[in-house]
Amino acid sequence: MSDYENAIIRSIPEPAELVSLAVRIRENAYVPYSNFHVGAALYADNGKIYTGCNVENASYGAAICAERTAIVKAITDGAKKILAIAVSSDSNSPTMPCGICRQVINEFCSSDMPLYLSNRNGEYKVFTFEEILPHSFKQSDMEDVK
Repeated sequence: MSDYENAIIRSIPEPAELVSLAVRIRENAYVPYSNFHVGAALYADNGKIYTGCNVENASYGAAICAERTAIVKAITDGAKKILAIAVSSDSNSPTMPCGICRQVINEFCSSDMPLYLSNRNGEYKVFTFEEILPHSFKQSDMEDVK
């Protein structure tokens, strides 16, 4: 790992900062169908924080979750890896990413990446990615295809 990558990893924001951003950005969610607001904030390997909220659509398949919104923004901006992510919703308990989001997160993180999953008040629990998706499908699963 380069000195630059080490410096960025050492400067991961405090969990409370990412959680606070996730709590705030969820207010921007467009949720006329579910009325379930979700916000996400992630820290990427380019040293930047990206936020996202869920955006629903009358064609339900066109909806996008908060986590994927933030990831798409980060990748579009040149990030290659997620170093930490926070997710918050209207729920009284910590909000887990859905299955699709877990798979997308998997593409851009290490198994020990921290997730700060919070309730509506910003109270959070910490998980590693491996804990929420222990047997993920990875690019390496396709390496032995001939």
